[in-house]
Amino acid sequence: MPVTIDAQNTGEANLQRDLVAKIEHIFADREGDWRVAFVGSKGNDRWDMKITGANAFRRSYTLEGAVGQHEPTTVTAIISRMLPNRN
Repeated sequence: MPVTIDAQNTGEANLQRDLVAKIEHIFADREGDWRVAFVGSKGNDRWDMKITGANAFRRSYTLEGAVGQHEPTTVTAIISRMLPNRN
């Protein structure tokens, strides 16, 4: 099943589209139900990211915009490092 991506208060629509496409690619060949949720704050430059998935997988991470962690390639690199290895 494809990944579900939810992004709230994360800014520019073009950036969101690129981010969604890159995240969908990461999860394209993974089994199970996956969800990636981003919640941005209007009060600061942080996004809270939560990933849930197969085999009770749960991770969370705070992305700092000031250090470039809102860029799609950076976000996807962080997600890739957080995911379990495929068997």
